[in-house]
Amino acid sequence: MNRKFWFALGTLALLCAVFAFFLFGGQSGLRAGGTAPSAALAESGTSSPLPAGEEQTEATSMEMSLLAINVGKADALLLRSGGTAYLIDTGTEDSFDQMFRVLKEEGVTSLTGVLLTHTDKDHTGGLEQLAESGMDIGTVYASAYYNKKSEKKHPAVKALKGTEKDVVFIKGGDSLPLDGGTLSVLGPLEKSDDKDDNNSLVMLAEGGGGTMLLAGDMEFPEEESLLKAGVIPHADVLKVGNHGDNDATSDALIRAVTPKVAVISTSTEEKQSTPAARVLRLLNSWKVTVLQTQDTKNGVLITLRGGEIFAEMK
Repeated sequence: MNRKFWFALGTLALLCAVFAFFLFGGQSGLRAGGTAPSAALAESGTSSPLPAGEEQTEATSMEMSLLAINVGKADALLLRSGGTAYLIDTGTEDSFDQMFRVLKEEGVTSLTGVLLTHTDKDHTGGLEQLAESGMDIGTVYASAYYNKKSEKKHPAVKALKGTEKDVVFIKGGDSLPLDGGTLSVLGPLEKSDDKDDNNSLVMLAEGGGGTMLLAGDMEFPEEESLLKAGVIPHADVLKVGNHGDNDATSDALIRAVTPKVAVISTSTEEKQSTPAARVLRLLNSWKVTVLQTQDTKNGVLITLRGGEIFAEMK
Protein backbone atom coordinates (compact mmCIF):
# COMPACT_ATOMS: atom_id res chain seq x y z
CA MET A 1 0.00 0.00 0.00
CA ASN A 2 2.79 2.44 0.94
CA ARG A 3 4.68 1.52 -2.20
CA LYS A 4 1.62 2.28 -4.39
CA PHE A 5 1.08 5.58 -2.56
CA TRP A 6 4.64 6.78 -3.10
CA PHE A 7 4.62 5.65 -6.73
CA ALA A 8 1.43 7.63 -7.37
CA LEU A 9 2.84 10.67 -5.58
CA GLY A 10 6.07 10.51 -7.59
CA THR A 11 4.14 10.24 -10.86
CA LEU A 12 2.04 13.28 -9.95
CA ALA A 13 5.15 15.32 -9.12
CA LEU A 14 6.73 14.37 -12.46
CA LEU A 15 3.64 15.42 -14.38
CA CYS A 16 3.59 18.78 -12.54
CA ALA A 17 7.26 19.39 -13.41
CA VAL A 18 6.68 18.65 -17.11
CA PHE A 19 3.65 20.95 -17.16
CA ALA A 20 5.61 23.77 -15.52
CA PHE A 21 8.45 23.35 -18.02
CA PHE A 22 6.19 23.74 -21.04
CA LEU A 23 4.28 26.58 -19.44
CA PHE A 24 7.27 28.69 -18.34
CA GLY A 25 10.40 27.18 -19.84
CA GLY A 26 10.34 29.15 -23.10
CA GLN A 27 10.10 32.56 -21.46
CA SER A 28 13.08 34.56 -20.21
CA GLY A 29 14.19 38.14 -20.17
CA LEU A 30 13.44 41.46 -18.56
CA ARG A 31 10.33 43.48 -19.26
CA ALA A 32 11.60 46.74 -20.78
CA GLY A 33 8.86 48.68 -19.05
CA GLY A 34 9.02 46.92 -15.68
CA THR A 35 11.20 44.77 -13.44
CA ALA A 36 12.38 41.20 -13.33
CA PRO A 37 15.20 39.25 -11.65
CA SER A 38 18.64 39.86 -13.16
CA ALA A 39 19.18 36.09 -13.29
CA ALA A 40 16.87 36.02 -16.30
CA LEU A 41 19.67 37.68 -18.28
CA ALA A 42 22.12 34.81 -17.87
CA GLU A 43 21.58 33.60 -21.43
CA SER A 44 18.87 33.58 -24.01
CA GLY A 45 17.95 32.24 -27.37
CA THR A 46 14.24 32.07 -26.92
CA SER A 47 11.45 34.44 -27.76
CA SER A 48 8.71 35.83 -25.58
CA PRO A 49 5.23 36.86 -26.71
CA LEU A 50 3.77 40.30 -26.22
CA PRO A 51 1.84 40.55 -22.98
CA ALA A 52 -1.89 40.04 -23.30
CA GLY A 53 -3.80 43.16 -24.18
CA GLU A 54 -0.78 45.09 -25.49
CA GLU A 55 -1.20 46.36 -29.03
CA GLN A 56 1.49 45.15 -31.39
CA THR A 57 3.07 48.10 -33.17
CA GLU A 58 5.98 48.27 -35.59
CA ALA A 59 8.30 49.34 -32.76
CA THR A 60 7.41 46.30 -30.63
CA SER A 61 6.94 43.66 -33.32
CA MET A 62 10.43 44.11 -34.82
CA GLU A 63 13.40 43.21 -32.66
CA MET A 64 16.47 45.40 -32.23
CA SER A 65 19.84 44.02 -31.18
CA LEU A 66 23.21 45.32 -30.09
CA LEU A 67 26.30 43.13 -30.25
CA ALA A 68 29.18 44.66 -28.31
CA ILE A 69 32.07 42.82 -29.95
CA ASN A 70 34.99 41.80 -27.76
CA VAL A 71 37.81 43.91 -29.21
CA GLY A 72 39.70 44.44 -25.96
CA LYS A 73 39.76 47.91 -24.45
CA ALA A 74 38.05 49.37 -27.49
CA ASP A 75 34.58 49.74 -29.01
CA ALA A 76 32.92 47.97 -31.94
CA LEU A 77 29.13 47.79 -31.64
CA LEU A 78 26.86 46.13 -34.20
CA LEU A 79 23.37 47.66 -34.03
CA ARG A 80 20.69 45.86 -36.05
CA SER A 81 16.97 46.38 -36.59
CA GLY A 82 15.08 44.97 -39.55
CA GLY A 83 17.20 45.51 -42.64
CA THR A 84 19.36 48.16 -40.95
CA ALA A 85 22.86 47.36 -39.67
CA TYR A 86 25.22 49.96 -38.22
CA LEU A 87 28.75 49.39 -36.97
CA ILE A 88 29.41 51.93 -34.24
CA ASP A 89 33.20 52.29 -33.95
CA THR A 90 35.72 49.87 -35.43
CA GLY A 91 38.03 48.85 -32.58
CA THR A 92 41.80 49.14 -32.90
CA GLU A 93 43.98 48.34 -35.88
CA ASP A 94 45.22 45.23 -34.05
CA SER A 95 41.71 44.00 -33.17
CA PHE A 96 40.38 44.24 -36.73
CA ASP A 97 40.74 40.51 -37.48
CA GLN A 98 38.71 39.64 -34.38
CA MET A 99 36.03 42.20 -35.23
CA PHE A 100 35.79 41.11 -38.85
CA ARG A 101 35.64 37.42 -37.90
CA VAL A 102 32.67 38.13 -35.62
CA LEU A 103 30.92 40.17 -38.31
CA LYS A 104 31.28 37.27 -40.75
CA GLU A 105 30.06 34.75 -38.15
CA GLU A 106 27.02 36.99 -37.62
CA GLY A 107 26.30 36.84 -41.35
CA VAL A 108 26.99 40.52 -41.93
CA THR A 109 27.82 41.18 -45.58
CA SER A 110 26.76 44.82 -45.77
CA LEU A 111 26.44 47.75 -43.40
CA THR A 112 23.94 50.58 -43.65
CA GLY A 113 26.60 52.76 -42.13
CA VAL A 114 29.70 52.98 -39.97
CA LEU A 115 29.71 55.57 -37.19
CA LEU A 116 32.87 56.78 -35.49
CA THR A 117 31.94 58.30 -32.15
CA HIS A 118 35.23 60.22 -31.88
CA THR A 119 38.83 60.14 -33.09
CA ASP A 120 40.54 57.85 -30.55
CA LYS A 121 42.47 54.98 -32.14
CA ASP A 122 40.58 52.36 -30.13
CA HIS A 123 37.41 53.47 -31.92
CA THR A 124 38.70 54.31 -35.41
CA GLY A 125 41.59 51.88 -35.84
CA GLY A 126 39.79 49.26 -37.92
CA LEU A 127 38.09 51.54 -40.45
CA GLU A 128 40.78 51.51 -43.13
CA GLN A 129 40.98 47.70 -43.15
CA LEU A 130 37.18 47.48 -43.14
CA ALA A 131 37.00 49.78 -46.17
CA GLU A 132 39.51 47.52 -47.96
CA SER A 133 37.84 44.26 -46.88
CA GLY A 134 35.14 44.14 -49.55
CA MET A 135 32.40 44.75 -47.00
CA ASP A 136 29.59 46.76 -48.56
CA ILE A 137 29.44 49.98 -46.53
CA GLY A 138 26.72 52.55 -47.02
CA THR A 139 27.60 55.83 -45.31
CA VAL A 140 30.45 56.67 -42.94
CA TYR A 141 29.50 59.07 -40.16
CA ALA A 142 31.64 60.88 -37.61
CA SER A 143 31.21 63.45 -34.87
CA ALA A 144 31.09 66.99 -36.23
CA TYR A 145 33.27 68.13 -33.34
CA TYR A 146 36.88 66.98 -33.12
CA ASN A 147 40.28 68.32 -32.15
CA LYS A 148 42.23 67.62 -35.32
CA LYS A 149 43.67 70.70 -37.02
CA SER A 150 41.87 70.07 -40.28
CA GLU A 151 39.25 67.76 -41.77
CA LYS A 152 41.96 66.10 -43.86
CA LYS A 153 43.64 64.89 -40.67
CA HIS A 154 40.49 63.29 -39.31
CA PRO A 155 41.09 59.51 -39.05
CA ALA A 156 37.89 58.72 -40.95
CA VAL A 157 38.88 60.96 -43.85
CA LYS A 158 42.39 59.49 -43.89
CA ALA A 159 41.06 55.92 -43.74
CA LEU A 160 38.77 56.50 -46.72
CA LYS A 161 41.40 58.24 -48.84
CA GLY A 162 41.49 56.59 -52.22
CA THR A 163 37.89 55.46 -52.01
CA GLU A 164 34.86 57.23 -53.41
CA LYS A 165 33.31 57.65 -49.98
CA ASP A 166 32.95 60.89 -48.09
CA VAL A 167 32.44 61.31 -44.36
CA VAL A 168 29.14 62.72 -43.14
CA PHE A 169 29.66 64.72 -39.95
CA ILE A 170 26.79 64.68 -37.43
CA LYS A 171 26.03 66.09 -33.99
CA GLY A 172 23.29 66.41 -31.38
CA GLY A 173 19.86 66.94 -32.93
CA ASP A 174 20.52 64.74 -35.97
CA SER A 175 18.89 61.38 -36.62
CA LEU A 176 19.65 58.34 -38.78
CA PRO A 177 17.30 55.84 -40.45
CA LEU A 178 16.56 52.67 -38.47
CA ASP A 179 14.03 50.06 -39.63
CA GLY A 180 11.20 49.68 -37.14
CA GLY A 181 12.58 52.33 -34.80
CA THR A 182 14.60 55.50 -34.44
CA LEU A 183 18.28 56.34 -33.98
CA SER A 184 18.67 59.81 -32.48
CA VAL A 185 21.94 61.67 -31.96
CA LEU A 186 21.77 63.36 -28.55
CA GLY A 187 25.27 64.80 -28.50
CA PRO A 188 27.71 66.36 -28.68
CA LEU A 189 26.01 69.74 -28.42
CA GLU A 190 29.23 71.74 -28.26
CA LYS A 191 32.90 71.27 -28.97
CA SER A 192 35.30 70.24 -26.24
CA ASP A 193 38.81 71.56 -26.81
CA ASP A 194 40.10 69.53 -23.88
CA LYS A 195 39.53 65.89 -24.82
CA ASP A 196 37.97 64.27 -27.86
CA ASP A 197 36.22 61.84 -25.53
CA ASN A 198 33.86 64.72 -24.77
CA ASN A 199 33.17 65.18 -28.48
CA SER A 200 31.74 61.67 -28.59
CA LEU A 201 28.57 60.87 -30.48
CA VAL A 202 25.96 59.89 -27.89
CA MET A 203 22.95 58.13 -29.39
CA LEU A 204 19.58 56.76 -28.37
CA ALA A 205 18.33 53.72 -30.30
CA GLU A 206 14.64 52.88 -29.95
CA GLY A 207 13.12 49.65 -31.20
CA GLY A 208 11.81 46.27 -30.13
CA GLY A 209 9.70 47.97 -27.48
CA GLY A 210 12.69 49.43 -25.63
CA THR A 211 15.62 51.82 -25.76
CA MET A 212 19.42 51.76 -25.70
CA LEU A 213 21.70 54.68 -24.78
CA LEU A 214 25.07 54.44 -26.51
CA ALA A 215 27.53 56.71 -24.72
CA GLY A 216 30.73 56.44 -26.76
CA ASP A 217 33.62 57.66 -24.60
CA MET A 218 31.57 60.47 -23.03
CA GLU A 219 33.16 61.66 -19.78
CA PHE A 220 31.79 63.87 -16.99
CA PRO A 221 31.94 67.19 -18.93
CA GLU A 222 29.82 65.92 -21.84
CA GLU A 223 27.48 64.13 -19.44
CA GLU A 224 26.95 67.43 -17.63
CA SER A 225 26.36 69.26 -20.91
CA LEU A 226 23.69 66.81 -22.08
CA LEU A 227 22.03 66.52 -18.67
CA LYS A 228 21.86 70.31 -18.38
CA ALA A 229 20.23 70.46 -21.83
CA GLY A 230 17.68 67.87 -20.70
CA VAL A 231 18.33 65.48 -23.60
CA ILE A 232 19.31 62.38 -21.59
CA PRO A 233 16.23 60.13 -21.25
CA HIS A 234 15.56 56.87 -19.46
CA ALA A 235 16.94 53.90 -21.38
CA ASP A 236 16.56 50.19 -20.72
CA VAL A 237 20.13 49.44 -21.82
CA LEU A 238 23.25 51.59 -21.32
CA LYS A 239 26.48 51.10 -23.22
CA VAL A 240 28.72 52.52 -20.50
CA GLY A 241 30.92 55.44 -21.52
CA ASN A 242 34.72 55.32 -21.80
CA HIS A 243 35.04 51.59 -21.09
CA GLY A 244 33.79 52.00 -17.52
CA ASP A 245 36.72 54.21 -16.49
CA ASN A 246 36.49 56.43 -13.41
CA ASP A 247 36.21 59.69 -15.39
CA ALA A 248 32.75 58.78 -16.72
CA THR A 249 29.34 57.48 -15.58
CA SER A 250 28.28 59.94 -12.89
CA ASP A 251 25.59 59.42 -10.28
CA ALA A 252 23.50 62.05 -12.09
CA LEU A 253 23.72 60.14 -15.38
CA ILE A 254 22.57 56.86 -13.88
CA ARG A 255 19.79 58.64 -12.01
CA ALA A 256 18.54 60.05 -15.33
CA VAL A 257 18.95 56.88 -17.38
CA THR A 258 17.96 54.27 -14.75
CA PRO A 259 19.07 51.39 -16.98
CA LYS A 260 18.23 47.76 -16.31
CA VAL A 261 21.30 46.46 -18.16
CA ALA A 262 24.74 48.03 -18.62
CA VAL A 263 27.30 46.80 -21.14
CA ILE A 264 30.99 47.60 -20.65
CA SER A 265 33.38 47.11 -23.55
CA THR A 266 36.88 46.76 -22.14
CA SER A 267 39.86 44.63 -21.14
CA THR A 268 41.18 45.01 -17.60
CA GLU A 269 44.38 43.36 -18.80
CA GLU A 270 44.92 46.21 -21.26
CA LYS A 271 43.88 48.96 -18.83
CA GLN A 272 43.63 48.03 -15.18
CA SER A 273 41.40 50.98 -14.25
CA THR A 274 38.59 49.62 -16.43
CA PRO A 275 36.01 49.02 -15.27
CA ALA A 276 36.51 51.27 -12.24
CA ALA A 277 35.38 49.95 -8.86
CA ARG A 278 33.34 53.14 -8.32
CA VAL A 279 31.40 52.61 -11.55
CA LEU A 280 30.63 48.99 -10.68
CA ARG A 281 29.50 49.99 -7.18
CA LEU A 282 27.27 52.71 -8.61
CA LEU A 283 25.61 50.37 -11.10
CA ASN A 284 25.18 47.73 -8.42
CA SER A 285 23.54 50.25 -6.08
CA TRP A 286 20.91 50.86 -8.79
CA LYS A 287 20.50 47.08 -9.24
CA VAL A 288 21.75 47.25 -12.83
CA THR A 289 22.82 43.98 -14.47
CA VAL A 290 26.39 44.55 -15.71
CA LEU A 291 27.80 42.56 -18.64
CA GLN A 292 31.39 42.90 -19.87
CA THR A 293 32.79 42.02 -23.28
CA GLN A 294 36.01 40.71 -21.71
CA ASP A 295 34.01 37.83 -20.21
CA THR A 296 33.11 36.56 -23.70
CA LYS A 297 34.75 35.10 -26.79
CA ASN A 298 32.81 37.12 -29.37
CA GLY A 299 30.89 39.73 -27.39
CA VAL A 300 27.75 40.63 -25.47
CA LEU A 301 24.51 40.40 -27.44
CA ILE A 302 21.53 42.39 -26.18
CA THR A 303 18.19 41.95 -27.94
CA LEU A 304 15.03 43.98 -27.39
CA ARG A 305 11.98 42.07 -28.51
CA GLY A 306 8.34 42.69 -27.64
CA GLY A 307 9.31 45.01 -24.81
CA GLU A 308 11.65 42.48 -23.19
CA ILE A 309 15.45 42.41 -22.85
CA PHE A 310 17.39 39.29 -23.75
CA ALA A 311 21.13 38.89 -23.22
CA GLU A 312 23.64 36.36 -24.48
CA MET A 313 27.33 36.06 -23.70
CA LYS A 314 28.64 34.88 -27.06
